[in-house]
Amino acid sequence: MTRLHLVRHGPTHAKAMIGWTDLPADLSDHAAIARLSAHLPPDAALISSDLSRAITTADALALPTRKRLPHDPALRELHFGAWEMQTFAQAEAADPAHIRAFWETPGTIRAPGGEGWDDISTRIAAALDRLPDHAIAVCHFGAILAALQCRLGLTAQDVFQHKIDNLSVTELHKTQAGWEAVRINHIP
Repeated sequence: MTRLHLVRHGPTHAKAMIGWTDLPADLSDHAAIARLSAHLPPDAALISSDLSRAITTADALALPTRKRLPHDPALRELHFGAWEMQTFAQAEAADPAHIRAFWETPGTIRAPGGEGWDDISTRIAAALDRLPDHAIAVCHFGAILAALQCRLGLTAQDVFQHKIDNLSVTELHKTQAGWEAVRINHIP
C-alpha cells in the first residue's frame, strides 16, 4: 500500500497571494510541531518543496528514522506571477475579469507571468509519481489541493471547497481499489 502524508508548511502570516515568493515560516508554536511530528509515521521518507517555509518546516519534523530526500521544486505552490505579494483586491483592481476567471473557472487561465491550475496539477502529479511508497511531503496549500485532485479524480471546483490549514496533514492511501483520502486538513 502507498501512504502519502501531505503537510502544509508553518504559517507565513502574509495576507497576499504567496506562491513562489520565498517567505519564512513561523515555527514558534513548538507544541504544534511536536504534536505534528508525533502524529506522522517515524519511518516515512521526508521531502519538501525548495521554498524556505517548507524546508524549515520539514527540518523541524525530521527524525533520525525519517530519511530526508532532496528538496523538490516541483512541490512548490502555484506561481502567481505578477500577482505575487498582491491581495485579491489589488489584483482585481488591475484586471477584474482576469482574476475572477482565474479563480472561478480554474484550468487553463494563467496568472500573468505565472501558472494556471492545470499547470500546477500536472506538475504536482509528476512530483507525486516520483515519491517513495511511504512519504511525508511538506508543501503548500495549492500543491495539496492539486494532489487531492489528481489522486482522487476530483474537479478543481471540488478541491477548492477544502480548507488546508498550516501544519495540517492530508493523508492519502493507495490500495488495490485505488486512492482514498484517509484524512484531509487534520490538525494533530
